[in-house]
Amino acid sequence: MISFGESSIHFAFDLSAILVCFIVLLFSIIYQRTEKTQNKVFLVLVFVIMVNSVCELVTNYLQPICGRSRFLFSLMDYSRLLYFIIHAALCPVFFYYVTCVCGAMSKLNFRHNLFYAMTFVITETAVILNPITHWVYHFDEKGEYCRDFAIYAIYIAAAFYFFMAVLRLLFSWQALTARRRIALIYFMMIVVLGVFVQLIWIDLKVELLAESFGLLGIMLSVENEDDRVDPNTGVYNRRAFENDLNTCFINKTVLHLLCIKITNADITERVGSGNAYSVLNTTISGKLMELFPRYCIYKTSADTFVLTVFDKTDDELKHISERISDRFEKPWQVGDNEVMLNAVVMSANVPLRIGSTSDALYMADSPVPANNEKKILVDSDLDYLLRLSAVEKAIKRGFEEKTFEVYYQPTYCLDEGYPLHGAEALIRLHDTVIGHVYPGEFIPIVEKMGLIDELDDHVLREVCAFLETGIPAECGMECINVNLSVLQCIRPGFVERMIDIVSGFNIKKSMINFEITESVAANDYRVLSKTMNALKREGFLFSMDDYGTGYSNMQSIFSLDFDIIKIDKSILWSAEKGELGRIILENSVRMIRQMDRRILVEGVETSGQIELLRALGVDYLQGYYFSRPIPKKDFIELIKNKANKA
Repeated sequence: MISFGESSIHFAFDLSAILVCFIVLLFSIIYQRTEKTQNKVFLVLVFVIMVNSVCELVTNYLQPICGRSRFLFSLMDYSRLLYFIIHAALCPVFFYYVTCVCGAMSKLNFRHNLFYAMTFVITETAVILNPITHWVYHFDEKGEYCRDFAIYAIYIAAAFYFFMAVLRLLFSWQALTARRRIALIYFMMIVVLGVFVQLIWIDLKVELLAESFGLLGIMLSVENEDDRVDPNTGVYNRRAFENDLNTCFINKTVLHLLCIKITNADITERVGSGNAYSVLNTTISGKLMELFPRYCIYKTSADTFVLTVFDKTDDELKHISERISDRFEKPWQVGDNEVMLNAVVMSANVPLRIGSTSDALYMADSPVPANNEKKILVDSDLDYLLRLSAVEKAIKRGFEEKTFEVYYQPTYCLDEGYPLHGAEALIRLHDTVIGHVYPGEFIPIVEKMGLIDELDDHVLREVCAFLETGIPAECGMECINVNLSVLQCIRPGFVERMIDIVSGFNIKKSMINFEITESVAANDYRVLSKTMNALKREGFLFSMDDYGTGYSNMQSIFSLDFDIIKIDKSILWSAEKGELGRIILENSVRMIRQMDRRILVEGVETSGQIELLRALGVDYLQGYYFSRPIPKKDFIELIKNKANKA
């Protein structure tokens, strides 16, 4: 029999384990960490260790005092039996918990489950039959507890489940975040240490205390999802979506994504208070939680929710999508106001339609096509997403493999023989996978990727290198036009960077003519004015591009010191078609002349257009009548032939 001193130590260990398990259980319930299968299996782990601790507490309390009392002895015996029945389930449950955390439950088919269950059933049967067989343990004539051979079989079975959990962890290593890896390794190490100590020193009952502290670590690091939850809506955030979807791809899990994009989210700015959209998001997430568990709902951006849907047929998915879409046909309450939201629901299969986490984020982040009239997009409706993803990859390859190429389109003076004036540098992308990609498609994506500065700098360096050869000057070119992103222009350090790039080449700065579009210049003319003045003092030239395509703010044109105004081709083509278009062209030319700016007209394609422009007295021409944008090699041949004929 153990002494009362030893009993006190065991009592303290067991009571501490019960207290730790109770705290873990309480926090899990208070913070609602009970929804997912993972949460439920974790609570079973807590229950197993708590019940085991209670059984140990009862056993250690009764053993010194039971003496010859058959009732107390039987109570102690049943308490120990219950301990073994429950404790034999600990490692199997832990194996399933690790499987849940790794997102690999779908890998367990019927045969796997039967195999793992049979091992557990055999050990449980041995324990349950112990009162008859005494294979696991028995009490000797003095009433002292003695182990029997079957207890080592239970330890071996536990080691098997533990080993399988370790293998699961290793095979799913990439599917776990660093914090989850550390937490599971910590639990395994502290449990192994506790089991080892108790196995060697049987009277030192520290196993359950070690396991309870291991569970506490898992609760704080794995079950705690504060960093994964959107604080305003209570659903999961973008980080959680990326992590969970990445786990699904690693484990080859089949599912569907339902992406809900609100296309008029800015309407909330005109109603309610400053937090109107936050209130609305909470309302929307509440409605979604009526259809799906919270752990399947993610808020990936201000106007987008994504749902992960498992084990649903196409008809069921269609019905769910229609229910969501129908709800957005009704008004949403924001304070005292009601607002109508336009929403598009996208349904895509993983991995058939969505092949990577980046593809899924593309679906969540990409704007709905402007010409879209459908409320639900499926299958071929989502081809534009695949194209966007392909173009982004092509852009990355373009920088890595240097497949961006600068083309040149010449500009000519409207004099006899059309002397060469200059050229416009235009970027092209020749991808090795998807072929030619035009600027109208890839430039907006480059801007979205935050690479527009690198692209603009690349074009400028290529133009400077071409000018440094001396060929443009020898052929009579006055300058080469380089398009600028105004977002780039208004950033700190832009002037210094432009000067630094051009100063690296032996060229005149006046050979560089920066182009800025009219519509953007009108919005930021005050900031641009400082930038332009600084660069013009260095000798650079400036043109306003696409005049006539947007709202022409005369104040911006007067304020910004443009050397050339480029009239958009749409004005020229309209002038050919009718009197109204001709009036607009004539008045535009007259007004620009009064501002003492030179004029270049784009889109010249016919001799009739040239005669019209000659009568108006414009300065320069650009268009397919003379040449399309062509590679540098062809451009050099073109301008050399022109120079030789002059």
